[in-house]
Amino acid sequence: MKTSVRFDWSRRGFVQSLTAGSMLMPGILGQLLAAESAADADPLAPRASHFTPKAKRVIFLYFSGGVSHIDAWDPKPRLFADHGKPFAADNPEGKAIGAYTSGFIKRPLWEFRRYGACGTEVSDLFPHIAAHVDDIALIRSMHTSHQNHYNATLGIHTGSFAFARPSIGAWVSYGLGTENANLPSYVVLAPESPYAGSQVWASDFLPACHQGTRVIPGGEPIPNLTRRGRNEQVQLLELAALREWNREHLAARAGDPLLAARLKSFETAFGMQMEAPEAFDFTTESDATLAMYGLERGQTTGFGWQCLAARRLVERGVRFIELIEGGSANNWDQHNTMAQHGPRAKATDLPVAGLLQDLKDRGLMSDTLVVWCTEFGRTPFSKDADNGGREHHAWAFSCWLAGAGVKPGIVHGETDDIGEKVVRDPVHVHDFHATILHLLGFDHKRLTFRHAGRDFRLTDVEGNVVHALLS
Repeated sequence: MKTSVRFDWSRRGFVQSLTAGSMLMPGILGQLLAAESAADADPLAPRASHFTPKAKRVIFLYFSGGVSHIDAWDPKPRLFADHGKPFAADNPEGKAIGAYTSGFIKRPLWEFRRYGACGTEVSDLFPHIAAHVDDIALIRSMHTSHQNHYNATLGIHTGSFAFARPSIGAWVSYGLGTENANLPSYVVLAPESPYAGSQVWASDFLPACHQGTRVIPGGEPIPNLTRRGRNEQVQLLELAALREWNREHLAARAGDPLLAARLKSFETAFGMQMEAPEAFDFTTESDATLAMYGLERGQTTGFGWQCLAARRLVERGVRFIELIEGGSANNWDQHNTMAQHGPRAKATDLPVAGLLQDLKDRGLMSDTLVVWCTEFGRTPFSKDADNGGREHHAWAFSCWLAGAGVKPGIVHGETDDIGEKVVRDPVHVHDFHATILHLLGFDHKRLTFRHAGRDFRLTDVEGNVVHALLS
């Protein structure tokens, strides 16, 4: 029994060391030397939130580059009527951050239609997601604090727009722990590295075990997990002996956290070998399920693969799963031609709709929160009359929530008649984060961590729960 407890602890605490050297941080040492038999010594043991949660886990769909709200989620007839007319924005926020504030009105390339019993309007970019609007709370009044990709991407993930801070997934892992000792509490499905790189899933000053584990779609999503030449029983015995020797070695070098994490990685691999390969093996999925996600049998890449992997990880107790669509070079940032939104939407629309339907069919939506977001929107004008693109737009964009605790079939907030400014019920990124944490059972002001002489939190010193989004 003693050996079993020891292996269980290390699988939980150090699974991220397999994939990211940045987890090897000084904060890990105290966890390593804590009493192994005490439940509260395990930083990833399941723990209660501040109050009864509606959601037990999160699927966070992040679309990199700035998806145009006025081409996708926020219909503006005036853009069609005034297409090509010169325009000068009078927006102090835009001027303060150095964004483009003048140009020529540009109409969307896609028509908007009403969907569902609620009648929410969505453009032809996302017809499959639009079929699920009766389950979605669409926020048309998002705004953020920076117009640069790096800063805005950092902000939507960490609540900080200038400095590295723990990501939202790391905060959720820190607050709730994990339900599965053999899988990370926080998994990031990302074929490409986004703006701000691994900072968007880092734990920063939180214990390093809460950092996201990046999984790259492909034939071997997590490298080097195959057990070679040893069965499970033999490997357990070897690891038990190795652990005792390593503990003696570590005790004599207590000031070396890099050594501590490196030693733990041996046992981490054992836990991952038992369960991770099966989680990413889709051979048991039916043809109908694969088709729901737009997948062909044997396919191991694409956003459909990411979405199906997310559902399988939800079933296996992973707390926070982020799907990143696009990277720092190949993304939704269309300055010259908005037409490029078309193929990106086509590749993601059906998989997201499939994920929503699959979660409903399996009874998982009742305690799973699905978040769709991007770092900012796009301007309602082009900088030149003959330019087909749009610029960065920090002071108005759209996101949506669905699932556990979310009021379904609603539209929250409103922008002006061209989608330039929020005119009703603004939702800042800090408010967005506060609401997500609330659905998970947390008072965002109380989910804190003491660092450098002060208590830090995801929402910094701001943020209000948007109760109108809650059922």
